[in-house]
Amino acid sequence: MKKYILSLVIAIVIVVLLKKTRTGLRVATQIKGVVANAVIKPDHINPNGDSIVTRVVVPDGYKRVAYKKGTFQEYLRNYKLKPFGSKIVNYDSTEYFAQHWHDAILEVPVPSNGLQQCADALMRIRSEYLWENDRKKEIGFKFTSGHYCSWQKYAEGFRPKVKGNKVTFYKTASANYSKQNFHKYLNLIYMYAGTLSMYNELEKVNINDIRIGDMLVKPGTPGHIEIIVDEVVNVDGEKMYLLAQGNTPAQSVCLLKNFEDTDISPWYTFSKNKSVDTPSYYFEKAQFIRFK
Repeated sequence: MKKYILSLVIAIVIVVLLKKTRTGLRVATQIKGVVANAVIKPDHINPNGDSIVTRVVVPDGYKRVAYKKGTFQEYLRNYKLKPFGSKIVNYDSTEYFAQHWHDAILEVPVPSNGLQQCADALMRIRSEYLWENDRKKEIGFKFTSGHYCSWQKYAEGFRPKVKGNKVTFYKTASANYSKQNFHKYLNLIYMYAGTLSMYNELEKVNINDIRIGDMLVKPGTPGHIEIIVDEVVNVDGEKMYLLAQGNTPAQSVCLLKNFEDTDISPWYTFSKNKSVDTPSYYFEKAQFIRFK
C-alpha cells in the first residue's frame, strides 16, 4: 500500500512539473515573439563624430546634398563640435536648465558679457566664415533702426552715435583691422541688431528652395531664429534638415533634437504653412531668410 501511494505521489509531481514546463515554454515563446516584433527606433547619432557631418548619421534611403568646397554650406556641415555629452553652458558659466534638447554643442565661444544671444550667434558664425575665407569686406549688418554697419568702416575707425532711432557715424578711432577689434565690432552688432533686423534686411526664401545656411525665423522683439546646418535628400527629392540655435540667455550653440518625430531625430522636415515645433520654440509657420 505504501509503495502504491508513493508511486501515485511521484506521478502527480511529474504531471505538475510537465505542466509548468509547457507553460514556461509557452510564455518564453510569447516573450521572444514580442521582443522579435519590437520596433527599434534608428539612432542617427555617432558619439565619436567631432563635426556635424561625422556626428549625425544619414537616414536610410537618403544622401547628403552636395555643395562645393569653400561654400557656406560646407562650412556649416563640417563645423567642429565639442565632445559628445557636452552640456549647454550659459555666458556666466552656469549650466542651462534644459540639457535634454541637444545632440551636439558647436565650437562657438560664448562671451562672458551676455550679448551673444540667438540671432547674434548666427551673425557671428556667418561673419567668421567670411573672415576665414578672406571676404572681410562683405561683413556687415543693419541695426534694428535700419542703418547699415560694416566691419570695413568699423575697422577704419568709424563709430555710431545713436540717438533714439537716429544713427550717425563718425571717425573717432584709429584704424584697426585686428581679430580683437573684430570681436569688438561683433559686440556692437549684438547690441543694435537682432532677429527682427535680420528678418527685415535679408532675403525671404521659398520653402521649396531652402538649403544649408538658411534660417527658420519668427520675427519680433522677442522673436527667435534657428539655422539649417545640414541637408539630405532621397530618390524622390524629399529632403530633411538639421537645425542649430543660439539662445537667450547667451549660451552654447547647440544642434537640436526633434521631439515631434523621434524616428528621424535630429532631422526635420518642413512644409508650407505648417508649424515647426523645436525643443525651445514653436514656430507658427515655416518661414526662412538667407544671408547675403
